Formats: sequence, structure tokens, C-alpha cells
Amino acid sequence: MASSSILVLMLSMLVVASAGNFNQDFDITWGDGRAKILNNGQLLTLSLDKASGSGFQSRNEYLFGKIDMQLKLVPGNSAGTVTAYYLSSQGSAHDEIDFEFLGNLSGDPYILHTNVFSQGKGNREQQFYLWFDPTADFHTYSILWNPQLIIFSVDGTPIRQFKNLESKGVAYPKNQPMRIYSSLWNADDWATRGGLVKTDWSQAPFTASYRNFNANACVWSSGSSSCSKNSSSTTSNAWLYQELDSSSQEKLKWVQKNYMIYNYCTDTKRFPQGLPPECTATNNS
Repeated sequence: MASSSILVLMLSMLVVASAGNFNQDFDITWGDGRAKILNNGQLLTLSLDKASGSGFQSRNEYLFGKIDMQLKLVPGNSAGTVTAYYLSSQGSAHDEIDFEFLGNLSGDPYILHTNVFSQGKGNREQQFYLWFDPTADFHTYSILWNPQLIIFSVDGTPIRQFKNLESKGVAYPKNQPMRIYSSLWNADDWATRGGLVKTDWSQAPFTASYRNFNANACVWSSGSSSCSKNSSSTTSNAWLYQELDSSSQEKLKWVQKNYMIYNYCTDTKRFPQGLPPECTATNNS
């Protein structure tokens, strides 16, 4: 009985250890006081006014992981603003996995913009409406990144996957450690209706909120991965081998049928010489 109690205690400690604290896990990188960590590290807010936006980044670098963050987006008239939340490495041949939330006029839906860069090449945009108001409450936005695929999810529902198709000559992010970045900034030259709708500064400051960060991930430090040291711990690293099961594939199809508003893989005008090679592979569009 005592040993089982100890096991439960140890497991609960492991769960707590993986849950994030913004004071410990992130640095505010710009914004001159417009970014704030509150509630003993449990809440982070970014603000934007006419003078500046704000942003933060993770202290750790990761080479594969399942990253969860809860966001509550700028409410009301958020036209012209962009809230970006993404993984990225550095340099001209960088890798990047993007969530960007494009603001809109009050009552009009946010656009969730996604992209994947590998070795500096992006142009893989897919855009979605959401099936809820992302400004009314916190929702969980997740990136699963393992050697086989990348899955973007919202509240546990997959909205996009990008498979490793190196066999077809498509570069895949697998060698460059990435940090988590987030920022709130003014992009009214393009963000809302292609730049036709400008930011209404009388509504400033604009604020986005973050909580419940969790990284089940391989931390990269001094040239080695925390996962290689713990390779025997296959249960805790199950995400490293995760793929979409049939139920998740059905959810993905539902989202893409009902809420996808742009897919580079169907934009033949943009790619008159032929669609990118990953677009012709099954389940990668």
C-alpha cells in the first residue's frame, strides 16, 4: 500500500514538473513593459499600443516535442493586429512551425494562419476559421512535432498535419533545435482583408493572454537531447511516435471541410508550374 502511494506521489510530481511557469520557462524579449508575467508565473499578457507591441521566448530549445499553450486573444475590434505563437530556429535556412491569429472587426471571425518552414522555405500556408469565439475564453493550441510528422491542434482537435516526405525530396524540420516565440504586433498593412482594414488605435491597448504552458519535449542543451538520455522512458515519450488514429483523421477532415478557408495545396494560380510535391501525397494537404 505504501509503495503504491509513493508511486502515485511520484507520478503526480512528474505531471507538476512538466507544467510550465512563465517566470521559469520564458524571457520577455521586447515591448518595454508591455509584456507582463502575473499570478506567480501562471499568467502572461502581451499588449500592443501605437508605440510598440511586445513578445517573449522560451529559455529552452527543443528538438521535437508536444507543446501546449492556452491563449485568449484580443477581444473586440482587433483588426490589423497579429498574435503570433510559433517554434523557430535561427538563420536564413531556419525551420519554423507557425500559429498566427489575424485580428478582425468586431463580430467578424479571427483567421488562424498556419505555416511550416523547412531549411528556410515556407509558402505552405493553410488558414482556418475557428468554431468558437477565441476571445471569450482560453483555448489550447498545440504543436506536436516528431520525426514522422507535425500536427497542429486546437483544443485537442487536429486541424493540420505535415508529414515527413523527405523520400519525395521535401525538406523536413528535424535537425535544428527551436525555441518557442510569441508576439503581439501591428500588421495592418496586410493582416485584415489584405490591409484594407487598419488598426483602430482608439481601442488600444490591445491585450492577449497566455496560461497553462506545457512542454512534453526533448530539450536541446550543449549539443545533446534530453530524450536520448532517457530513451528507455518510452511511455512518457509516446508523442515521439504518435500519428493520427482513424478518429483523429475524421476530426481533421471535418475541420478542413468546414473551417479551412485557404490551402496552398489547392492554389493552382499561385503555382502555375505545378503544386509543391507534398501536396500530391495523401493526408498532407
